[in-house]
Amino acid sequence: MSPIALPTQHAVVLHGAKDLHYEERTLWPPHQGQAQVAVMATGLCGSDLHYYVHGRNGDFVVQAPLVLGHEAAGIVTAVGPGVKHLVPGQRVAIEAGIMCNNCSYCAKGRYNLCKNMRFCSSAKTFPHADGTLQERMNHPAHVLHPLPDNLTFEQAALAEPLSVLIHASRRADFNPSSQSTVLVFGVGAIGLLACALAKSYGATRVVAIDINQTRLDFALHNGFAQQVYCLPVADRAKTTEEQLRRAKDTISVALAEFNMPDGFDLVFECTGAEPCIQMSVHAAVTGGKVMLVGMGSRNVTLPLSAAATREVDILGSFRYAHTYPTALALLASGKLPNIEKIITHRFALKDTSRAFELLARGRDDEGNMVLKVMVGSQ
Repeated sequence: MSPIALPTQHAVVLHGAKDLHYEERTLWPPHQGQAQVAVMATGLCGSDLHYYVHGRNGDFVVQAPLVLGHEAAGIVTAVGPGVKHLVPGQRVAIEAGIMCNNCSYCAKGRYNLCKNMRFCSSAKTFPHADGTLQERMNHPAHVLHPLPDNLTFEQAALAEPLSVLIHASRRADFNPSSQSTVLVFGVGAIGLLACALAKSYGATRVVAIDINQTRLDFALHNGFAQQVYCLPVADRAKTTEEQLRRAKDTISVALAEFNMPDGFDLVFECTGAEPCIQMSVHAAVTGGKVMLVGMGSRNVTLPLSAAATREVDILGSFRYAHTYPTALALLASGKLPNIEKIITHRFALKDTSRAFELLARGRDDEGNMVLKVMVGSQ
């Protein structure tokens, strides 16, 4: 009697720096508590790009073939034993973090800090957990979130980066009743989402700073920010003292341009660049808050005395917890106008290498800016 042939599916697998393979893999049925999802859209993220270009993301080195991608949505195609709240044909967003639900952080509702967290597409843990750049994947059903009917798969994929901002806003006690002024450093996809969220929360003023005038123009013309400022390009400071002084002087000019010399209630730092982190302390009003969202410089010299004497709170934020339902509802609400314009380019799964090369360049062959690249079937 011949063995039963299992179905197969395709996945884009990273074997090393710039070494992606479009592979055929066995499609296993979902286990207890899992659902199988046909992935329809995956947004490429900066961390995915780091893995693609360098074979690592900071300290996390790819040790075995890894499927990237963690901003995704799709259609449930099968459910495993014990899954009651999902049915085949249901549209879902895929929350990529798989928490242990058995540690003190999970018990406190802060599962983003779970020490046993397995995050799809991250090389932090080994064996690695594969991400969403595949035709189908089995995933724990409790982190699959049903989509509102009026949400596309691509819009739903934005729930992941939007969750980062929702979590950061909760850390800063920023909510729709805050009536705050907001400054955003960096208008890549995350910075634009920060602007959009701030506007949806009723911020009285939302402005943005970047070194890229094209991105700033995009933010302004599409209503993400009410005013923008392009930082001048300067030579590298020779000493730490000069760097800190220059940061204070540079942001003072920007605040004068915004007619906000005393600063902003909340600053979202979305670049991870040391000069911007330094500027953000001075950009916050006395008693204000700086929310560190961007990941970049590992060790940063900060003007801590300026933060301490002015009671500026510097807050860290890592991923998200219990944000997906809020993010999906907000994306479906119409309160984030032009949000789909963040998605600038689309590729089929088999063309993922081209998608990453485009993301690395930052501009397409026609000279158009690249923000969020989507890969998938939609």
